[in-house]
Amino acid sequence: MESEDFAKGTERMVDPITVGSIHFMQQFYGMMPLGMQRKLLARASETTPYMGFVVEPYAFFLFYEIADERRASSLLPSGFRLAEARVFEGDEPAHFAIMSFFRVHTSAFWGSRAEFYLVAEDERTGLLSWVIVDYASDTISYDRKHGLRAPSAPPAVMTTTYDGRVLVDMASIQDGGRTAFSATLENSHIRKLDTRLWIEGNLSVGYGKSLSEDNSDVFSLTFLPEEMGAALDVPLENLRLEQATWCTDMLAPKPSKLACFPFAQHLLSDSPGFASGHSTEEELREAARSVDFGALKTFSIGSVRKSMLASMAITVGMLAILVVALIMK
Repeated sequence: MESEDFAKGTERMVDPITVGSIHFMQQFYGMMPLGMQRKLLARASETTPYMGFVVEPYAFFLFYEIADERRASSLLPSGFRLAEARVFEGDEPAHFAIMSFFRVHTSAFWGSRAEFYLVAEDERTGLLSWVIVDYASDTISYDRKHGLRAPSAPPAVMTTTYDGRVLVDMASIQDGGRTAFSATLENSHIRKLDTRLWIEGNLSVGYGKSLSEDNSDVFSLTFLPEEMGAALDVPLENLRLEQATWCTDMLAPKPSKLACFPFAQHLLSDSPGFASGHSTEEELREAARSVDFGALKTFSIGSVRKSMLASMAITVGMLAILVVALIMK
C-alpha cells in the first residue's frame, strides 16, 4: 500500500545511532561562527536534501484568535502578511496564532517540541504559510538566529495517560515562559481539515522576523496529502489549562479551537538550505509518490564525524590564537 511504503521509508531514514552522534556533535559544532555553520549545512543539504520527520501520535494544537493584529504583524518577516484561515472544513475563517506540542523522531534529532506559529500569506507566491515565531524543545534544533542549538526547554513533558489524557508541561530556560495543560479526548470526533491551511500551509513554512533575521526563505514538507486530511476536533471544555505565557499580550484569553492527531504522521522535511518548492497539492502528491527511499541519501555517521572533527580543529585553532595573543600582550 502507498501509505505503508511511505511510512516505512520515512521511519528507515531515522537512525538512532546517527541521531545520538549529532546530539553529541552539537556541543562542538555550536562553538563555530554562525556563518560557517550555515555554509556547512548548505553543503550537506546538496547530498542529503531531506530529513525523515516522524511526528508521533497525539500531536496537539491550540488555536487562538489574534487580538492585536499590529503586534502579530510585527513578528512576521518581510514579505508576509497575516491571513485568515479555517482549522476544519466548513469553519468560519479567522486570524490565528497556533501553539503546537508534539514528540518527534527525525534523521537529526529526537524529542519533544513546542512551536508558536502565525498563519500568514507569502506575498511572493500567494501561498498560505505557517510562520514559526518561537519554539522550545528538549532536544537540539536549528534556526538562522541560533545555529545548531542546544535544548531550550529541558526537561519537557509531552505524553498521554492511561485514562486518555494528553499531558503537556514545557518551560523555556531562556525566558521562563511555560505552557502546561491536560486535555481529555472524550467526545472528540474526526473531522476533515481545511486543505488550504494544512496542506498548502505545510508547503510554505518559514521563521518569524527574529529567528530568521528577517529572512523570508521558506521550506516545504513532503508527504501524502492524506496525512493532513483529518484530525480529532477536541471539545473546548476538555481542556484544563494550567498556564500559558506564550505571546499572551496579543491573543484572545482562551483558545477557540483544539485539534489532535491520534496517529503518527510521516513526512520528509527539507534540510536547512534546501527548498523543495512544492506549490500545489498535485505537485505534493506526485513528489511523495516519486520518492525513491532506496536511493535517497540521509545523514550518516561518517559525515557527522567529519563535521565534528572540523569543528574541533577550528575551536582548537581559535584557542591557540587566543593563547598566543595573551602571551604577547
